[in-house]
Amino acid sequence: MEALRFILGIAFIVLGLLVFVIQLIGVFKFKYILNRMHAAGMGDTMGISLCLIGTMFLFGWGFTSLKVALIVAFLWLASPVSSHLISRLEVTTNEDLEKYCRIEKEEEEA
Repeated sequence: MEALRFILGIAFIVLGLLVFVIQLIGVFKFKYILNRMHAAGMGDTMGISLCLIGTMFLFGWGFTSLKVALIVAFLWLASPVSSHLISRLEVTTNEDLEKYCRIEKEEEEA
């Protein structure tokens, strides 16, 4: 049982590190800030969560795992909200938005 818990913990941590590598490639590869933010936000949410779940397996089930689970829940709530607010600020303040993406106007109803 101990070996299975160790293997699962290491597997989750390695998956989290793989997500971080993909995030890093996305942040440097994409040109537009909203695309970079999407890569960074997904990497933060998924990568950190997978690594923390891996540490939950390694530490075993106890008070430490409860604290780590609360950290994961906070990150799942805080990271997407903050990314959304920053991207809304970028959309409202960027004057050259049409250069980077297609904006569809709502059709006026007659």
